[in-house]
Amino acid sequence: MFIKRNTFKRLLYYFYGEKFFKRFNYNWSEYPSRQEIIQKIIDKKKYQSYLEIGCFDNSTFSKIKINHKIGIDPNSGGNKKMTSDEFFSQSNEKFDCIFIDGLHIYEQARQDILNSVKFLKTDGIIILHDCLPNKIWNQIVPQIYGHWNGDVWKAIVEARTLNDLDTYTCIADNGLGIIFKRKNRNPLVLKNKNFKNLKYKDYYVNHKLYMNLVEVSDIDQLIA
Repeated sequence: MFIKRNTFKRLLYYFYGEKFFKRFNYNWSEYPSRQEIIQKIIDKKKYQSYLEIGCFDNSTFSKIKINHKIGIDPNSGGNKKMTSDEFFSQSNEKFDCIFIDGLHIYEQARQDILNSVKFLKTDGIIILHDCLPNKIWNQIVPQIYGHWNGDVWKAIVEARTLNDLDTYTCIADNGLGIIFKRKNRNPLVLKNKNFKNLKYKDYYVNHKLYMNLVEVSDIDQLIA
């Protein structure tokens, strides 16, 4: 039923949705996993505290080795059953590393970033999953395709325009947004600030500019 319903929605999208079907060919199996990258950062920086937003099956949360960790999910996984908004409204704890992998829509990703910044230690890092969809189907909201990144990428574009956040996108594991609470070293200047209305074509045509792409090998220099 799920497949039939989504097939029908895709047909509707062909008629009424954005007509742009060029795609990227990132082969994510060739890159390190998010778990490996997060753990390497934690070890190198000697971080002591970790917050994960959106744990689902604990595929990431269970693998992170750190002195203190909290996992937030309203449905499954982690160790606190609540939404990220609920958690941030109650907590006063600050973290070294915050991994965001919650609801994959621009509005919530944006909210999770802004909240995380308030609860991030000065030398901390925010990592955001699913920032590099390969094709238009992966990022349509609501989900109508099997593998779904959502439009998280729009939240990265917005963060790139902020003077007090330094934001990059690492080419690995469906795209890992990397955000530091410091002066923006390469600010993105856009006349149109309606980030929600950005199109997949905008993302495709302006890919390197919008996403501020870095390789996994660049991370050590970024966190130094």
